[in-house]
Amino acid sequence: MGAAVEAVRLVGPDFSVDDVARSAAVSKTVIYRYFSDKDELIDAVLERISTVILLPRLLGELAVEHADERAGLRAVIAAFVSLIADEPALYWFAYAHTGRSGRHDLVAATEREVAETLGRLMSDRLTAAGRPADGAMTWAYGVVGMVQLATHWWSSTRTVSADQLVEQLTDLGQGGLGALLPPVISRQDAVPR
Repeated sequence: MGAAVEAVRLVGPDFSVDDVARSAAVSKTVIYRYFSDKDELIDAVLERISTVILLPRLLGELAVEHADERAGLRAVIAAFVSLIADEPALYWFAYAHTGRSGRHDLVAATEREVAETLGRLMSDRLTAAGRPADGAMTWAYGVVGMVQLATHWWSSTRTVSADQLVEQLTDLGQGGLGALLPPVISRQDAVPR
């Protein structure tokens, strides 16, 4: 599967089975022993991008305890932006195959997994603060959509640097979410003295 991802990196979204075979240093016949057709190969590449490259970066940042709320938000946004800056061919490959007819949409599934994880974290924070958590999923999906759409636009235009994009999205996310979510209670503050 690594050879197929490398073929996408080298050739882009319109890679061929021949490109994958070249990257793997095998014949096309060998590729077809593992995949019945190119659609099945595309599904496997999308799955690999999602589970090995994208989700570990994003969910890993969500799991890390950061110095403060802004640092945590910035880290997650930066992880997504850096993926697109570092791996544009993989991003455009995944985007080119969103919503394929009759196929599982791994881009939407990945976005959903990130949003659901973020929503659970927000809900837990709200509940711990004694506040209603009914808006947590709406906000989480809104944040994921905001970051994804703005970064998609940026990947085509590059009108600002990656760092500027991250700061601008962090400012928007922090300003909006800062008014909705209770402050983070650090582990030190939570321990009775």
